[in-house]
Amino acid sequence: MSELTSLTIAEALEKMRARECSALELAEAHLARIERLDGDIRAYLKVTADIAREGAKAADAARAAGDERPLLGIPIALKDLLSTKGIETTCGSKILKGYYPLFDATAVARLYEAGAVMLGKLNMDEFAMGSSTENSGFFPTANPWNRDHVPGGSSGGSAAAVAAEMALATLGSDTGGSIRQPASFCGVSAIKPSYGRVSRYGLIAYGSSFDQTGPFARTVDDLARVLHVIAGHDPLDSTSMAKPAPDYPAALNGDIRGLKIGLPREYFAEGLQPEVASALRAALRQLEALGAEARELSFKHADYCLPAYYIIAMAEASANLARYDGVRFGARVDGADLIDSYKKTRGAGFGAEVKRRIMLGTYTLSAGYYDAYYGKAQAVRTLIRRDFDALFDEVDVLIAPVAPSTAFKFGEVTDDPLRMILADVLTISANLAGICGLSLPCGFDAAGLPIGLQILGAPFTEERLLRVGAAYQRATDWHLRKPELG
Repeated sequence: MSELTSLTIAEALEKMRARECSALELAEAHLARIERLDGDIRAYLKVTADIAREGAKAADAARAAGDERPLLGIPIALKDLLSTKGIETTCGSKILKGYYPLFDATAVARLYEAGAVMLGKLNMDEFAMGSSTENSGFFPTANPWNRDHVPGGSSGGSAAAVAAEMALATLGSDTGGSIRQPASFCGVSAIKPSYGRVSRYGLIAYGSSFDQTGPFARTVDDLARVLHVIAGHDPLDSTSMAKPAPDYPAALNGDIRGLKIGLPREYFAEGLQPEVASALRAALRQLEALGAEARELSFKHADYCLPAYYIIAMAEASANLARYDGVRFGARVDGADLIDSYKKTRGAGFGAEVKRRIMLGTYTLSAGYYDAYYGKAQAVRTLIRRDFDALFDEVDVLIAPVAPSTAFKFGEVTDDPLRMILADVLTISANLAGICGLSLPCGFDAAGLPIGLQILGAPFTEERLLRVGAAYQRATDWHLRKPELG
């Protein structure tokens, strides 16, 4: 059965069409692997085995009747901030323990409509606030390549589940790098779509002007298949772009001749792990060998990305998390009166990192500081968007490292919030500008930990990123390498 869990989505669909395996056999193989491995990896917060089996049986019956939906019978899993009707959704936080949504997030509903089979809900940093999944309110997730190291965050469970072959694809969310960074740390492929490309309806918010749902998978081809299903306008989300999404799988023609690639100098600055820089240069040479043209550029306001992002994101977190008061849903701690109950519920329910960000966000929004911090950060955000507009007037895509280093060890940076924040220093600019970003495996360091290549594109050019990524993967085998898990 283990060979079934190593398939790509394309291979699994072909096997099911050829009647070489059934959707139920595919689901059972994944459930057995989860049972065997997840006690160590701990990617899953909840395994929905009964739902998976029912969905797989329904997929087999539908295929027998001639149904060929794009993800029919494909086992997937979801980051636990995507609302799932009747299935506990916690955002990795004790304050939402016992919360069962009354509806599915739009991205989840579209997966179901495409025939996907749900395996369960995945671990994450609490309310997506973190870069290591050590901030989960329940337990940390391990990196399948080395279980002494973190899988990245906040979508650590989503990346680890794909790397450990415990799902063919997963969904995560990216507020400042939370899709791309764990994909890099775990050696899998993932894409953060442009802001507005995938509906945020049912995605429990951290930073409403940043959050975006996107897929993890083993190959760019699989990413294109999943993105094709979940992308597109949604009238339930006012930030959703009112235009149809392209046919992403059709964009993967492998031809990047004449493509102009830009290398922002500021992304290759001091502090980059030497093996990361070396792997990125080798990836660039490979893209040039495929016919692309590369040149260095300057990203004018790069130094301001980190402070601008954290001021705005924490302000939005403060506003979004005000709703968790123990009254309407989730956990409740009774107090002497209503205000005391609020304090006790939030004090017991939120972890240290979430409390830190709420306090900082509340401070920046307070009277006398709003203009000095939040207002200025928004002005800087406009400058950063203009920087990217100017860069994409000159080149088709940008390439950069995903993170300054490979995955760090558990506990190595937990006592240094600034160092943890710096893990996202190369990804947050894309969220500030609302552009799209792809993460691909491009090498390994001396310790055998994966290195990620980041490809950035102008808003709503996901098909171009996928075309570049697919061409790179056809010419290399980094994405085919797997951790030794048995």
